[in-house]
Amino acid sequence: MGNPRYKRIMLKLSGEALAGSTGYGLDFNVAKRIALEIKDLVEMGVEVGAVVGGGNIWRGRAGEGMDRTTADYMGMLATCINALALQDSLENVGVYTRVQTAIEMREIAEPFIRRRAMRHLEKGRVVIFGAGTGNPYFSTDTTAALRAAEIEADVILLAKKVDGVYDKDPNKYTEAVKYDTLSYIEVLDQGLQVMDSTATSLCMDNNIPIIVFGLDQPGNIKRAVMGEKIGTLVSK
Repeated sequence: MGNPRYKRIMLKLSGEALAGSTGYGLDFNVAKRIALEIKDLVEMGVEVGAVVGGGNIWRGRAGEGMDRTTADYMGMLATCINALALQDSLENVGVYTRVQTAIEMREIAEPFIRRRAMRHLEKGRVVIFGAGTGNPYFSTDTTAALRAAEIEADVILLAKKVDGVYDKDPNKYTEAVKYDTLSYIEVLDQGLQVMDSTATSLCMDNNIPIIVFGLDQPGNIKRAVMGEKIGTLVSK
C-alpha cells in the first residue's frame, strides 16, 4: 500500500461538510464516514489534527445590525458543537480523540495548550481544535493555518464541496478551469477563494502546503495523505 507522504496533518473541514445534503445541522452518517476515513489514517501512523467550521449552525451576522464581535463569538461556539459531534463519531469507531478549545469550557473540552496537543498527537490521539483562535475577526481558515504552524503539521488538507481550486465558480460557469498547482502568491494576487488572505499568508510565511480537494468522494482524505495527485496543491 506504500507509506503516507505526510506524517502529521491538519484536516480542515467546513461546517457544511458535516451537514451533508441538508445544508444545515448535523448529518451523523457523514460524520461517521469522515471518522472512518480518519481512523484509516491513524491506523497507518498518521498524526491528525482537525479544525471544523461552524457554517452549518451559524454563519456571519444573520441579524441585521448585529455587532461583528458578537456574531464571531457565536460562530466560535458553533465550531465547538461540531467538534464535539466529530469527537463522538470518532470515539464510536474506536479512535481516541481530544477536543481543545481557544475559549475555556472545562466541563466539555481541554483548553488549547500547544505542548499538550503535541503530546496527544504523538500518542496517536486525534486532536480537534474548537472555538477558532479565540478572537473575533479571524476565520476558521486562519485557525487551521495557525494551529498547523503551532503543531508543526506537514500539510493542511482543505476538504471542500468542490474538487479543487478553479479560476471561477464551477457551479456557475461551465468553462471554469481547474488548477493542479498554485503558488501562495498566485492565490493572493488573483483573489482565489482557497482560504482567506490571512490564512494563506500565514501558510506562505511558514511554508505549509495546502491541498484543496473534494470531500464528497469517499477515500479522498487518504489519497491526499498518500501523495496521490488529487485536487489542487498550493505551495511555495
